[in-house]
Amino acid sequence: MLPSSPDARRQTPFAASLARSADHTACRAAIRAGSRSFYVASWLLPEAVRRDAYGLYAFCRLSDDAVDGAGARADAVPSLRARLAAAYAGRPADAPADRALAEIVSRHAIPQALPAALLEGLAWDAAGRRHPDLSSLVAYAARVAGSVGAMMTLVMGERSPEALARACDLGIAMQLTNVARDVGEDARAGRLYLPETWLREAGIDPDAFLARPEPSPALAAVVARLLAAADLLYARAESGIAMLPPACRPAVRAAGLIYAEIGRDLTRAGLDPVTRRARVPGARKVQLLARAVVTPSLRRADRPALPEAAFLVEAVAAMPVTPAAPRPAWWNVGAQVVRVLDLIETLRERERVGGAAPS
Repeated sequence: MLPSSPDARRQTPFAASLARSADHTACRAAIRAGSRSFYVASWLLPEAVRRDAYGLYAFCRLSDDAVDGAGARADAVPSLRARLAAAYAGRPADAPADRALAEIVSRHAIPQALPAALLEGLAWDAAGRRHPDLSSLVAYAARVAGSVGAMMTLVMGERSPEALARACDLGIAMQLTNVARDVGEDARAGRLYLPETWLREAGIDPDAFLARPEPSPALAAVVARLLAAADLLYARAESGIAMLPPACRPAVRAAGLIYAEIGRDLTRAGLDPVTRRARVPGARKVQLLARAVVTPSLRRADRPALPEAAFLVEAVAAMPVTPAAPRPAWWNVGAQVVRVLDLIETLRERERVGGAAPS
């Protein structure tokens, strides 16, 4: 909801967009509760980047919940678009995520087209849009996840088209993994994201499956096909990690490894996303965090952005920015590795005693 008090409307854009410490704390709590895999991977980010990442993801999370959560409303998307416009105008709604977003998009010169793309994807959700083929599904994933990858890349201080294209690849790969994992849950809610041509080729009628979702060898083949498409994008995304600040690379790699592991778990369990939800246990996350720290970053030949995600890269290229400031102290990995190893050991200990994740 937009600010309703006269005083809130009279605030100057600069004053209104200043997020308070409590706002950032609230954003962090929202992510810890609503996006466990991202929260774990975020431990590897430098503190300054992590704080802005929480603010960015908090707005994305509340947007998704407004459209798809228990209290979803028919006017959710128009309301979110109004909140986004207010944040960019420097007059954010009176909510922690909105104030944090206003500050973050200004500091990192994030074009409005990126979060607007996320809201467009959520509007497709609200309309119950289905996908005839993989390209349609990728176009959706570019909006709801590729846009977030591109925004995170800007928060990390990297704006090159190649790095942004690879960030979109990673976000889309993660979303395809989510689609594979959530087939049963989505179907029971009346939603279907799997490419309908793939289903029909496998002998599955999409409407019949929605009416009565059941595991089958045919469905397993479709899910395996989608995970294979995701794996190709995880591989494409890897070269973009080498373009990020060294201190940010382990977190991005960890996020990719953890999400890809969801697909591995789904495969090991027989590719049944209807009666079982794939997950990555804490002990396995520890192993993946450790691998993310020690794996070197390698550049490969540049590749253009996927056609379905090119508009995100172009939006950043079209936005003029001031010359880059000197690189901050966290740019180099240095003591970050020590912090990462400490966090891994803390997670191991919490896992042994069954406690919560480290704060």
